[in-house]
Amino acid sequence: MEKATFGAGCFWGVEAAFRALNGVSDAIVGYEGGSLKNPTYEDVCSGRTGHAEVVEVTFDAQKISYDELLNVFFGSHNPTTPNRQGWDIGTQYRSAIFFHSPAQEELGRRAIERWNASGKFRSPIVTQIEAASQFYRAEEYHQRYLEKSGRASCHI
Repeated sequence: MEKATFGAGCFWGVEAAFRALNGVSDAIVGYEGGSLKNPTYEDVCSGRTGHAEVVEVTFDAQKISYDELLNVFFGSHNPTTPNRQGWDIGTQYRSAIFFHSPAQEELGRRAIERWNASGKFRSPIVTQIEAASQFYRAEEYHQRYLEKSGRASCHI
């Protein structure tokens, strides 16, 4: 099993998208890329911690490739708006790939080139590519939030 971590704005819908994939054994929402240890949702929403809302995906590379995960990532949010997804504004909503290996870093860079060349987006992709750092699991009420609230999606 491998890990992949993505920041794509509000983590609820992104978690649901990854959780639905064959080959993904788990998707956990949390925070990554900031300076405060053990941040809470309120800390992250303040914009002062530097964390992004992320989804940490555990997957079987024999069943689903990292490239396939990247396609879901780029297809599930707008990677051309810095620090914003729809009405959600702030650094915690930035588009980011937190890579766990040099191969993931390279595949992430290639995916950005491929998606930029595809013409799908009117503006260039601003997704940040950063080495994975400390992942902090979000509070339990955020885990599987859409499922718990009976909602199918929260897409913008």
